[in-house]
Amino acid sequence: MRTQSLEFLQRLLTTPSPSGFERAGQRVWLDYAKRWADETHTDTYGTAVAAIQPGASPRVAIVGHADEIGLMVRHVDKRGFLYVAPIGGVDPAVLPGKRLTIHTARGPVRGVTGATAIHLSDRDGDPKPRKLHEIFVDIGADSEKAALRRVQIGDPITFVDDFEVLDGDTAVSRALDNRIGTWVAAETLRLIRESKRRLRCAVFGVSAVQEEIGLRGSHMITVTLRPDVALVVDVGHATDSPGIDHRRHGLTKLGRGPILSIGGGALPEVTAHLEKVAKAQRIPLQRRATPGASSTDMDSVFKVSGGVASALVSLPIRYMHTTVEMTSLRDLERIAQLFAAFCLSLGAGQRFQAQV
Repeated sequence: MRTQSLEFLQRLLTTPSPSGFERAGQRVWLDYAKRWADETHTDTYGTAVAAIQPGASPRVAIVGHADEIGLMVRHVDKRGFLYVAPIGGVDPAVLPGKRLTIHTARGPVRGVTGATAIHLSDRDGDPKPRKLHEIFVDIGADSEKAALRRVQIGDPITFVDDFEVLDGDTAVSRALDNRIGTWVAAETLRLIRESKRRLRCAVFGVSAVQEEIGLRGSHMITVTLRPDVALVVDVGHATDSPGIDHRRHGLTKLGRGPILSIGGGALPEVTAHLEKVAKAQRIPLQRRATPGASSTDMDSVFKVSGGVASALVSLPIRYMHTTVEMTSLRDLERIAQLFAAFCLSLGAGQRFQAQV
């Protein structure tokens, strides 16, 4: 991967951006994306847009979401321990023994999720994972008053785990879901600019907010932009690790190409064009059956204004919604290359519609 692009990816992934609190990450994204755009702007809730020749037609939106899962301070007990609410789909089973950062008005506060030593645990019967309301955060305070001098109810919390490249291609980080999508949106703009080829459409790179808590930002910005085509990028499960039933979840592999969703909100005419472009560019694709909801921004985008011709391409990752999400950097680059080639392949005024 290009050095500057890898550095941008690392900055995105390590800048805290929990749902509803994406501002710092959006500043990182805009600072990079504006280099390749004719104009940039943000909407009321902070979704960021960078556009190339926005007056052209058709209007193509490249949609990724900027937020990550996290926690929020919900209660402080008399001993100074914090209890939390989830921001997005947090699995309580992976929480004990984690280092955390509480983002306060006065700056970051470090803490840990308490994990009772095995020597002190009740070993009668089978151990059961703790429920979220039973998990506490320890910031080293000795009373409620001492804790509340440092944090407030409603402060967001993110995990500390950092970005790391394991072998030159395999990367591990928290928040691959889904700041890789915003990386793709910005990199698509860069590839289009650097291609020096004639572009016959408008391209809007979108870094949407609040996906993890209801696909919110993508819906609002789609209403505003009124795109003709939406290419949504998210993460998808790589199901090639132990313990996954392929009869139930299909088989998609890390490093074997992006995942193209088939069915549901994905318009067949758009997916067919993506496959045609991928073949021409020698970009391998893996297909995934998506007969209903995709649980991604595509579900909110394609229904706007009588229907937006949409497709969903996902980056295969392992261990989704943990702090050690794993992916292939080569697959990530392939998505940006595919989207750039798709945009450059369009004719002026071209539209996609169901052929009935």
